[in-house]
Amino acid sequence: MRYLPLNDDDRRAMLERIGVSSIDDLFRDVPASAREPQFDLPLHAGESEVERMLSRFALANTGAGECAFFCGAGAYRHHVPASVDYLIQRSEFLTSYTPYQPEISQGTLQTLFEFQTQVAAITAMEIANASMYDGSTGAAEAVLMAHRVTGRNRAVLSGNLHPHYADTIRTMAGLAGEIVVTPPVPGSADEISEQIDNNTSCVVVQNPDVFGSIRDLAPLAQVAHSKGALLVVVFTEAVSLGLVRPPGAMGADIVAGEGQSLGNALNFGGPYVGLFASRERFVRQMPGRLAGQTADVEGRRGFVLTLSAREQHIRREKATSNICTNSGLCALAFTIHLSLLGETGLRKLARLNHARAVTLAESLVAIPEVELATPAFFNEFTLRLPRPAAEVVETLAGRGVLAGVPASRLFPSHTGCENLLIVAATETNAESDIDLYRDELGGVLAR
Repeated sequence: MRYLPLNDDDRRAMLERIGVSSIDDLFRDVPASAREPQFDLPLHAGESEVERMLSRFALANTGAGECAFFCGAGAYRHHVPASVDYLIQRSEFLTSYTPYQPEISQGTLQTLFEFQTQVAAITAMEIANASMYDGSTGAAEAVLMAHRVTGRNRAVLSGNLHPHYADTIRTMAGLAGEIVVTPPVPGSADEISEQIDNNTSCVVVQNPDVFGSIRDLAPLAQVAHSKGALLVVVFTEAVSLGLVRPPGAMGADIVAGEGQSLGNALNFGGPYVGLFASRERFVRQMPGRLAGQTADVEGRRGFVLTLSAREQHIRREKATSNICTNSGLCALAFTIHLSLLGETGLRKLARLNHARAVTLAESLVAIPEVELATPAFFNEFTLRLPRPAAEVVETLAGRGVLAGVPASRLFPSHTGCENLLIVAATETNAESDIDLYRDELGGVLAR
């Protein structure tokens, strides 16, 4: 039974009270064309009928676990231990909210503290916050933070930054100052240092970048610092930090990244979890919240919210952010997975990912006219195909291989990306998946 609290008499009385004769009169200012149904959908149906209909729609999708899956470009398929889901579904975690009262939120505060410790460790930074909404909003917050720290308002973005991250930065920080984006350069570093001037607050680069390339950022950090600008380093693949030199070791001032790879499944694009770290001297300008460790009057260890500088906790004009969620459950999943791995396990997982990607790359470039566009990579690389990548991906999908992300999908207006295919390999790819990809790609290109 549907819950319908009003009957016809109730509705009639309400309409009379406000001086209209029918519900349609409430919408008389809306053009008739806009009031006509725009979609061929049934007006109403029972719960079970809707469930069956949506299930039929879902069958049209191909899930990541149903075929050979090599998509990445910011979201990666990794094995998530069953214990992660079991633990985060415990009621004390699943139903907990913002820990305003530390005396009854010790478990939540401790997990946030442990999360911050892990993020600071893997990024080689001095301090980390209690997570952000996701990696892209974290990158935008990093730009706004750099503006506050330097007193400048010009941000320079690498063309090899994921374009969705660049779009988010434009949306959130576009009115706070000038944003300059260099052209993408697949397979090599762009000349972003040439864009840094005395008005630049920060330089934003991704490592590994959207094409999978790895670079040494230390020289760029030196140039940025020499001109009073901060270096913001973004990453989308958290597992890479088990093998690739961390941002903090290359001179990064602020680090923002996506933590989805650890503990969080692909899940139709979210929710994910943003990682955010910086140098300790900038902590007062850090967005979000910071959980800290302390001792009570009896000397027992305890946890508190040490810094809460978002608008919910402080006068609006003094707030560093209005981010309204820190994806706490996703952050907990990240922490549990990383705790299960430990340092040795993370390094082993990273090496396994790199090895799978190397094996895949070697297999695919053996196909005539297929070239590797990213010579140095972690678990993601870009191929140059002899014909448009989007067509090849569409054909391979019908053969049980989700071959990757066409660069033209991310850079639709940039000439030169039509034949580029961004491919990712993780520990979830078996040798049979790699063999199938090689054989099917070779067959498609031969035709």
